[in-house]
Amino acid sequence: MHLGKMNINTFIDDFSKQSQFSGVILAKQEIEILVQAAYGYSNRAEEMKNIVNTKFGIASGCKLFTAIAICQLIEKGLLTPQTRLKDCLAIKFPHFDVNINVHHLLTHTSGVPDYFDEDVMDDFEELWKQNPMYLIRELKDFLPLFQHNSMMFEPGERFHYNNAGYILLGLIIEQIAGKSFTDYVIENIFKPCGMEDSGYFSLDNLPKNTAIGYIDNEEGSWRTNMYSIPIKGGSDGGAFVTAPDMMRLWDALLHHKLVSKETTNLLLTPHVHAEEDEYYGYGVWISKRDSDIYKYHVMGYDPGVSFASSHYPASGLTLVIPSNQSYGPHDVTDVIEEHI
Repeated sequence: MHLGKMNINTFIDDFSKQSQFSGVILAKQEIEILVQAAYGYSNRAEEMKNIVNTKFGIASGCKLFTAIAICQLIEKGLLTPQTRLKDCLAIKFPHFDVNINVHHLLTHTSGVPDYFDEDVMDDFEELWKQNPMYLIRELKDFLPLFQHNSMMFEPGERFHYNNAGYILLGLIIEQIAGKSFTDYVIENIFKPCGMEDSGYFSLDNLPKNTAIGYIDNEEGSWRTNMYSIPIKGGSDGGAFVTAPDMMRLWDALLHHKLVSKETTNLLLTPHVHAEEDEYYGYGVWISKRDSDIYKYHVMGYDPGVSFASSHYPASGLTLVIPSNQSYGPHDVTDVIEEHI
């Protein structure tokens, strides 16, 4: 079914203004742009407005990039999904199960201890009281937060969303590729996709046209998220992208320009059941309806950051919705889905 372009734009514009959404909404069906709009301020103090090409932090939305990078190494024969962690990463984890493999890490079924367990911890900012966020610049800087902790459960036992597992995947990429994780992603994913405005930027050195993340307090005041998240993103989250660049990523992935069709299908396979109709592939959530795949999607939350992006195979619709506040994109997604 084709969306009514004027109809959906009116709905989205009304909803975004009423909800005080801050960010960008980009919707494309096949090759036609249906919605392309920006709301709110990238810099509230200076009243600089967000534009369609504003760069936004996307938190865990970029776990997909890490999964694509691992799949590229698998395709080159440098890894397999069954390669064990201890055989592909020369770092000691004294209490980790020896049977943890790459597949477990990609699907959040490894059982490794997480440095931020979203099921039991509410406040991401609490992490940085003992571990200053301004010192978290490289993947290895995360290791003291979980390296010597005990397993949560045996590998493969169940799904449990895990940020530390994706830090480990990034470290594997660095060891095999012989370069930093961020350099690998920029060279092997961003550049082939034409994602010229995206990158892993340090919060104390943000480039032009980058949205500052804002945390809104109940009484109406606000503050930036500069002291609330790691100073530079890595393999579990924290890249900055523009909405058009993320659309380019979806196009490249779905047209097998990053990995082969066979490997793309492996990445998009619902490998593990998460909850209700939600499954997880490699770095991507997969929603089912009546046993059929309804959408592939990625999402991210950090203080002052929220992100949702999805592709609906039946209709050919792709959405990219980044925001520089802690809420909004999923509400916008719901509004669009109601009118598909």
